[in-house]
Amino acid sequence: MTVRDEDGTPGGRPAPRRGGGGRQAQRAERREALLEAAMELISERGYRRTSLAAVAERAGLTQQGLLHHFPTKESLLVAVLEARDRWDLAAAAAAWRTDTLTQLVDYNATRPGLVQTYTVLAADSVTEEHPARAFFESRFRAVRASMAETLRAEFGETLPGGLTPERAAPLLVAVLDGLQLQWLLDPEEVDMPAAFRDFLALLGSGERRSGGRGAAPDEG
Repeated sequence: MTVRDEDGTPGGRPAPRRGGGGRQAQRAERREALLEAAMELISERGYRRTSLAAVAERAGLTQQGLLHHFPTKESLLVAVLEARDRWDLAAAAAAWRTDTLTQLVDYNATRPGLVQTYTVLAADSVTEEHPARAFFESRFRAVRASMAETLRAEFGETLPGGLTPERAAPLLVAVLDGLQLQWLLDPEEVDMPAAFRDFLALLGSGERRSGGRGAAPDEG
């Protein structure tokens, strides 16, 4: 039997490192490796067929080592979604605009496993005391605020239809999530990226680019 350390890495050899640091840095590195492994497996197998044992094996840890970082599958999946949000925000240079949202929808169409994980957990989280409920409550508040700022940057204080960015933001979030659900159920019939572009046309983003009402000043 191979001896393993308390985090579940094989004993007798040091854990792989991408940088310096002590034990705390190693724990952070292993946690990141688990998140990357989970994302890969969810992309390959989907949400239901991704097991904790498979994630641990892909990351080079034991299942006990994985449980040291994530005691339940739900906690791992929430952490995966948090990491996805961080990486998506970093890719967008920390500021959303409708064109970067369009690029994100395009990208999500290439990773159905992660979209499925998000959709299933979001739906399940509406039940009382679900372990992901706090995450989604906080996430939706933050996303609505971010979408309001995105719309304000595009249209100013009033959208072409007369709504304020704050009133339109929940509708934008609903379209994004609703399209994902329809696309997951019937990808042959629902072209998610094209449908989102159609929604932006209805919203009036073309007016802003052509100098219509709510147009933002030139940025040089």
